[in-house]
Amino acid sequence: MSVAVLAIDGGNSKTDVALISGSGDLLACVRGPGSSPHDLGLEGSAALLDGLVAQTAELAGLPGPRHCAGHASVYLAGVDIPRETAQIKDAIVAKQWASSLVVENDTLALLRAGTDKPNAVVVVCGAGINCSGVAADGRQVRFPSLGRISGDWGGGAALGEEALWWGARAEDGRGGPTVFQTIIPEHFGRPNLNAVIEDLHFGHLSEASLGELAPQVLRAASQLEDEVALRIVGRLAEEVVILAVTALSRLGLLARPSDVVLGGGVLTSGDRLLHQLIRDGLAEAAPHAVIRLTTVPPVVGAALLGMDRLDTTKEVENRIRDSFMQLEVP
Repeated sequence: MSVAVLAIDGGNSKTDVALISGSGDLLACVRGPGSSPHDLGLEGSAALLDGLVAQTAELAGLPGPRHCAGHASVYLAGVDIPRETAQIKDAIVAKQWASSLVVENDTLALLRAGTDKPNAVVVVCGAGINCSGVAADGRQVRFPSLGRISGDWGGGAALGEEALWWGARAEDGRGGPTVFQTIIPEHFGRPNLNAVIEDLHFGHLSEASLGELAPQVLRAASQLEDEVALRIVGRLAEEVVILAVTALSRLGLLARPSDVVLGGGVLTSGDRLLHQLIRDGLAEAAPHAVIRLTTVPPVVGAALLGMDRLDTTKEVENRIRDSFMQLEVP
């Protein structure tokens, strides 16, 4: 069996690993937990990935993960600055999955999954927020995406934190009333908002669990009745637009037709108000940009980036996309 590409999309919450033949056939695919080095450390991340590659190789009928493909195309969350990229790449090289290897940030896989245009940027909004872009001449633009210390705000976690912040201020009188005074305690099964705050303080609830509130924040804003919810979603739309426009500007693409790919759970949730605000913002600031919403998992982008090295045909690309559209990942 000839395996051309080992494709990996390692996110904060889940990791997809796939083996692709030279003709674009999907040979096997496995889904596992998040593999970000920020959460697991370098060796922990590499070990988790190695286990998933071993499972995928077994499903494909291969003897093991070593030398299971000609090329490994690895795109990971938590690989945000060059030093991190080099460190995790060294840890992965030791696993000997393939004779050639690329390790990069997962935004680039999502970008390739969303478009084949040479001039494009992607904004990812899942647990957090990130952006990257490419130009036809090979230039790239990236953001550190390290949270507030690098100027970032957005994603499901930020929506939940902001809803709690405004809810707390409403509860003690520093702010006006908001639906989050009741929505948040109901979600966590607590009698009131103060009980939620205390449980967060004492560690009975994790701060990460606030990301669970993101769908409810979007839903509250879509009803157009709660000023706080509208303000939060409006701010998120502004951040998405600012990232996209900044990336386009740094690449010199504001005056040229370019794709803006939107991905991540928050942006692919289908929320109409959020999408309308983003469309309106981009129409004003980047009128030549075309919005593309990803419809396939980012591991498709990792596979396509690997296959691009082989100068494959559009037919092969379509076969890869179709295979994943029909796939039910375990």
